[in-house]
Amino acid sequence: MTGQPDDPIVRLLSMLIDGNVEFIVVGGAAAVLSGVPVVTKDLDIVHKRSPENVERLLSVLSKIDAHFRPDFAQRKLRPRASDLTGHGHLNFDTTFGPLDVLCEVSGSRGFDELVPHTVELSDFDLKLRVLDLPMLIKVKAEANRPKDRMALPILMATLEERQKPGRGE
Repeated sequence: MTGQPDDPIVRLLSMLIDGNVEFIVVGGAAAVLSGVPVVTKDLDIVHKRSPENVERLLSVLSKIDAHFRPDFAQRKLRPRASDLTGHGHLNFDTTFGPLDVLCEVSGSRGFDELVPHTVELSDFDLKLRVLDLPMLIKVKAEANRPKDRMALPILMATLEERQKPGRGE
């Protein structure tokens, strides 16, 4: 990882790791952590939906004051275990910035389906699983949102560059 300790995404990752939450970094943060020259302002994760992991995740979410966004009525609704065991995308504001907790990506790919398509990154005490570039490209193409379509050429160019002979990767 290349962020500074006071970087909001690094702080969110540290809290999740310290809380022993099993998760995979996806989305723009996965691209950044994989060395793709893009910028992101939030952290997207896919978490393991086992009861024990959901409890650990809820504990971390409580510590970082996570509440649903957008929340125009400013009710600061907190997540429940039932939210984290479902099939949706949960968007939170936290003490450290936006955190999107995805139960699945591309409809049916949850933690267990994505694990084979991850790489483990480590930096000092932080060890985490990040979605690999080929699967990240596939997921972004399937999402087909404007921001994903804009990121695809950069993701694909980075992957092509890494696959050139003599790169040793």
